[in-house]
Amino acid sequence: MSVAELRKAVIGAARAINDSGLNPGKAGNISARVKGGFLVTPTGIPYPKLRPAHVIRMNMDGRFGGRIKPSSEWRMHRDIYAQRQEAGAIVHVHSPYATALACARREIPAFHYMVAVAGGDSIRCAPYATFGTQALSDNVLAALSARRACLLANHGLVAFGPDLNSAFALVAEVEFLAKQYCLSLHIGGPTLLTDGEMQTVMEKFRHYGRQD
Repeated sequence: MSVAELRKAVIGAARAINDSGLNPGKAGNISARVKGGFLVTPTGIPYPKLRPAHVIRMNMDGRFGGRIKPSSEWRMHRDIYAQRQEAGAIVHVHSPYATALACARREIPAFHYMVAVAGGDSIRCAPYATFGTQALSDNVLAALSARRACLLANHGLVAFGPDLNSAFALVAEVEFLAKQYCLSLHIGGPTLLTDGEMQTVMEKFRHYGRQD
């Protein structure tokens, strides 16, 4: 996919997270890896008004051209790309149920086998730090160790994948898991799967959904 096509895909994904109810207003941000850096949504521009020129190309050292400023969370995106070579796209949202758990500073434990879709036996909640700071990025990187998604305390949810579609799908899956977990807490709390049960699931997930 060319950079021009990828800019349009980033805009499409940004609008889709609003349309799906995963994100309100101008909250959240989306990026996609390109050679030498990444494309990221801008700060302060409503997603319906985004145009290709608004999607900012950033270098890994944080430099960018033009007058439009990138998302305040660009450090988090840059650092995930730097540490996780398998990351091709990142989606960050303030979705209702995941954010509710994040505000309670609760991780999503092994209440359902699909928790393993994020790479482990839990979906961690990164400690709180002010948005847009290096401290937040550092906390997120730690929470993402051996994971592809995490909650951000008093903030929201972030996930990555090899491309925009997979990153978007993972965010949607984690939000649905967050909703199920919140509902289970209202009826006395779930019975968690054991470490052994989750290890079996994670092994099966190595080939999950593949047709080859």
